[in-house]
Amino acid sequence: MELLQRDHSQVKAAFKEYEALGNKAYASKKKLADSICSDLVKHTLIEEEIFYPAVQNGAKEAQDMIDEAMVEHASAKELIAQIQAMAPEEELFDAKVKVLSEQIDHHVKEEEEEMFPLAKK
Repeated sequence: MELLQRDHSQVKAAFKEYEALGNKAYASKKKLADSICSDLVKHTLIEEEIFYPAVQNGAKEAQDMIDEAMVEHASAKELIAQIQAMAPEEELFDAKVKVLSEQIDHHVKEEEEEMFPLAKK
């Protein structure tokens, strides 16, 4: 769980860094957005392949949480694909990165406040 928490902290910091970039910092925005997206894809893979099955095996009552997390992952992956396919100058690029940030904040909060304590048990 320490690895997952470290990933959570790093992606939060990267989203804050993105928000601090100027409106015309297109190259920096694209580079940072691509890095965030790549990191999130790796992170979701770790959760789906290792963490969630371990939690599920140890606590059957976690199934609803895992189902919700998987739906959140699917939504994030769709948004990530859209962001990766866009140019940073496009009209909705910043909006999509912002929505992804909000979705990830929600997802992280639920994992850290609900799933992690259950996994520790």
